[in-house]
Amino acid sequence: MNIRTTRNMLAVAAMSVAAAVALTTAGAAGPPDGPALTSVPAANEPVPGYAPASKLSPELTQQVVAQGSTLVENPSAAVSTYGYDNDVPAGTAEDGTTVLPQMVPTNGNPNTEAHKTEPDKNTYLVFPKGLPGADPTYNYGTHFLFQGHEGGSPGVITRINLDADAAHRVTVLATKDTSGANLKTIDGSTYDPWTHQLVFTTEGSTAPEYAATLDVPSMVSDISGSIGEGGYEGVQFDGDGNLWIVEDVGGSTRATSAKRPNSFVYRFVPTSPGDLSNGKLQVLQATNPSTGQPITFASQELDNNTDQTALYHYGSTFATSWLTIHDTATDGTTPYDANALAKAANGTPFKRPENGAFAPDSHFQQFFFTVTGDTNANSDENSSAGGWGGIFKLAQSSPSASTGQLTPFYLGDQAHTGLDNITFLSKFQVSAVEDAGKTLHDQRHALDSGYVFDIRTDYATGQVPVRWLAEGRDASATLDASAIPIGFGNNEDDNEITGIFVSDGDTSVPGLLGAHKPDLKADGDHKWRWFYTAQHGDNDTFEVLLKK
Repeated sequence: MNIRTTRNMLAVAAMSVAAAVALTTAGAAGPPDGPALTSVPAANEPVPGYAPASKLSPELTQQVVAQGSTLVENPSAAVSTYGYDNDVPAGTAEDGTTVLPQMVPTNGNPNTEAHKTEPDKNTYLVFPKGLPGADPTYNYGTHFLFQGHEGGSPGVITRINLDADAAHRVTVLATKDTSGANLKTIDGSTYDPWTHQLVFTTEGSTAPEYAATLDVPSMVSDISGSIGEGGYEGVQFDGDGNLWIVEDVGGSTRATSAKRPNSFVYRFVPTSPGDLSNGKLQVLQATNPSTGQPITFASQELDNNTDQTALYHYGSTFATSWLTIHDTATDGTTPYDANALAKAANGTPFKRPENGAFAPDSHFQQFFFTVTGDTNANSDENSSAGGWGGIFKLAQSSPSASTGQLTPFYLGDQAHTGLDNITFLSKFQVSAVEDAGKTLHDQRHALDSGYVFDIRTDYATGQVPVRWLAEGRDASATLDASAIPIGFGNNEDDNEITGIFVSDGDTSVPGLLGAHKPDLKADGDHKWRWFYTAQHGDNDTFEVLLKK
């Protein structure tokens, strides 16, 4: 055998090994420090009139902890079930007084059904001494899941009592604030361990934000005089007591279906931890290293502008600063438009950032946030300027640092886009789930999926995340998707994956989400648990479980 033949054989062997490695690592998130999950091969297809079942990684199973039709323990004229308003009644329950909402277009009224309340971001908490409910004689247990609801009217705050029986499974905490006004519809939620209250955001550009007690009924206070009004979604405290806020305000659509970046990342710095009535609201500003100038709303006016193309390019690094746009000490506590102040201060807008999470065990020095993008295959900025969205990483020397560095961690594509809710499954595994919308579902012939990314992986090399969930579409959502116009009674179509949340339920300051690495394999009273909601349609909330 000559030298050339030997070299050729060695080259072929090396190529074969490389190919084998590529095949075994494609779709994998590197050596997992948490659950090792097999990727679901493909998303479900949207077929008119067909309701496909969801598909999970074979290492997972799931169970419903509440569904839209679950009767609440304390019904009212407005709300008597977990996922529906009573605006279109179907009749009454056996007690003769509890209204049952019309959940499908029946009873001779083919174009109307009750509005769905759309339970959104989940917050899981454990209270060893329990919590009170509507029934003073009942023991509700110690494990609870809280949600604000994004649809219908009035806005609703609910609590799923995970240890309770069917009659006490869901409690309505509030539909009104302390002034007696109906709550606005709610998106994000988190727990404040300093004040032992819940914080809710509304995603309305002129709607209030809320702090809510754990009582039944809950005392819900408007805190928008301090943290502002905006299209707020994701909210998360850091170890210093600062509240990080991710805003989702859709920008104007250009002729090519590209949307102008119009949403910001904020940080509220309270005068002291737990004081959400006094402090400073700051907006994140990133600087383009090639120009030395900040990336602003004005600088991103045109299609495929240099600032946008720089932001959505692997390997780019941007110096960041926090700019104070409102200070209660000097500006007072009258509610204000945070988005307008962010633009005036030259904060950096993104294409619909939605939610964020701190990397566990990083001392709150690494913050990952999703960018939904344009959710339209016709956008000419999809492959060049963020139309497919992605995930950004913000690194700082401390959570209260005034400067940091921003990098694109993952850039989306047609198969992985519309990324919305985000949570960590382990120290290095982060899951982000899609909200692509019906337009893009039809364009790409694929419904939403949930993915696992490894934050140690360089996705510029072509690696793809693990698909742990190929979401299906329940029969109710299938009906809404087939309606003309879309959605009976103005309900939305298709199921969206929302409220993904992994936590051990720790309510202490040292136990803040992000302080410790999740361990879904652990057991015990304070084990880590994994939840999400299939929004729209039946509005089921699931717990995801690792198979033994």
